[in-house]
Amino acid sequence: MRQNLRALAAKAIFQVLERGMSLSVALPEQQQQLHSGKDKALLAELCYGVMRTLPQLDKRVSDCLSKQFKGKQRIVHQLLLVGCYQLYFTRIPAHAAISETAEACRQLKFENLVKVVNGVLRNIQRDNSPLATDNPVLEHNTPNWILKALTAAYPENWQQVVQQSHQRPPLWLRNNRLSQSREQYLQHLAEAEIAATPGQGEDSILLEQACDVTTLPGFGEGSVSVQDGAAQWAATLLAPQAGETILDACAAPGGKSCHLLELCPDIELVAVDNDNKRLQRVAENLQRLQLNAKLVHGDAANIASWWQGSKFDRILLDAPCSATGVIRRHPDIMWLRKPQDIEELAKVQQQILDHCWQWLKPGGVLLYATCSILPQENRDQVVAFLERTPDARLEAITQADQPDAIGWQILPGQDNMDGFYYARIVKSKLQG
Repeated sequence: MRQNLRALAAKAIFQVLERGMSLSVALPEQQQQLHSGKDKALLAELCYGVMRTLPQLDKRVSDCLSKQFKGKQRIVHQLLLVGCYQLYFTRIPAHAAISETAEACRQLKFENLVKVVNGVLRNIQRDNSPLATDNPVLEHNTPNWILKALTAAYPENWQQVVQQSHQRPPLWLRNNRLSQSREQYLQHLAEAEIAATPGQGEDSILLEQACDVTTLPGFGEGSVSVQDGAAQWAATLLAPQAGETILDACAAPGGKSCHLLELCPDIELVAVDNDNKRLQRVAENLQRLQLNAKLVHGDAANIASWWQGSKFDRILLDAPCSATGVIRRHPDIMWLRKPQDIEELAKVQQQILDHCWQWLKPGGVLLYATCSILPQENRDQVVAFLERTPDARLEAITQADQPDAIGWQILPGQDNMDGFYYARIVKSKLQG
């Protein structure tokens, strides 16, 4: 039987909103049911689109229902969101969107609700009124707690931060300097008629239009990787030197590990992550790029349990965080994260930071990084660490907008990059 694309979208959205699964896991599971690249792309568009505009769609659909769906029937509510998104945000003809979505209800084995789905979507189409924007959550399609946090952190430009977080993200590439220079790779792209420009990072390339990565020249051979421009600063700011032993704590999926080895192959790199499945991604990335690192399935907050070697010259700590800086890539973050998560994450960050510091050699450098834009996880975390750690000194990051800032906060959309935070901390040579 032909898999109905709308039914698959409803299943993925149900997994995210009702079961708390991330879209980056739920979507590929459903995409596997499809064969055509075009269908897979449309499925992604529907799922990501619903996540970006969830409050408005939810209100529109709920207002059309005399009673809300509960339990297993909630998937029919998600299906209506998919139908509503098509009517408001895609070029799919209304009659096709409605009939396919009603058919999806049948395929989801809710035969008795097909008429309801059909009726609700026809009402929405006939009425054709604009989506509601009469409160901040609806206006910005963002949870209230995130709006409050951003307003407090960025009183001057919080609206721009929110707006940028809802944009479709560009595709950034990282040139593998072990294969060719960036100029040479830009030439390869031009020959393949793929428009691109160099970014500010030495290896970064911004594509004018996203494309299937398998069509990129030399991708399979490791000439280039996909990595956001902001994430590419990690390896540059850590500045690995030949002969050093370096720890990449919380390393998965491995983009930063690979970049460190591309910058300086003559290092001993230890890449650790507590998620074995995600560690597999690190192994795959290293293999494609023909790079070597020691991979460890372990806890960055308990290094002694898996490392018997000496202390590290440099440590990259890309700490677990709210990921509020990458909402444009993962809009489901808005609905999976809860306000209390930030406090819990801040405690975990503090624990890992304090522990990693004990494993850094005197004179060594620790680069603290997150893909968050919340001060509690970034600036405040670093200020508190410096206050309680006498042998820690903050080193200025020249790329930062303000040289005297506590670290470097990149905001979503800044130079087309994701939201990211970096702080470079040096351990004093004299201990006591």
